[in-house]
Amino acid sequence: MQTEHERYSIASQEDRCSPRTKLTIPATLRASGGRAFQTVVHDLSISGFSAASINRMHDGQMCWLTLPGLESLAAQVVWWDNCVVGCAFQELLSPIVHDNILQRYSNIGQYRS
Repeated sequence: MQTEHERYSIASQEDRCSPRTKLTIPATLRASGGRAFQTVVHDLSISGFSAASINRMHDGQMCWLTLPGLESLAAQVVWWDNCVVGCAFQELLSPIVHDNILQRYSNIGQYRS
């Protein structure tokens, strides 16, 4: 029987639990044991994101994403390919926060109250 964390990891990797929205958000990313660097988030869902990463990141590595106006969000690296990293959030992003980010950085998404 799978643990809740294993089920979440599988769902976020397959991204079946929420749609991914392509957008461009300037952010900061910091890998465990490393220094923070500027990045651009390419897509976002309540379960994870992909972002530019010139530094090689490894499957299972912890990292923290800081989006404008938000506290750092803990995530785990799921994949890295050709300077793009895909990560699963440790805790699902609130749908309200997610929708507000979409509203701010794209023409889609709606605010939830």
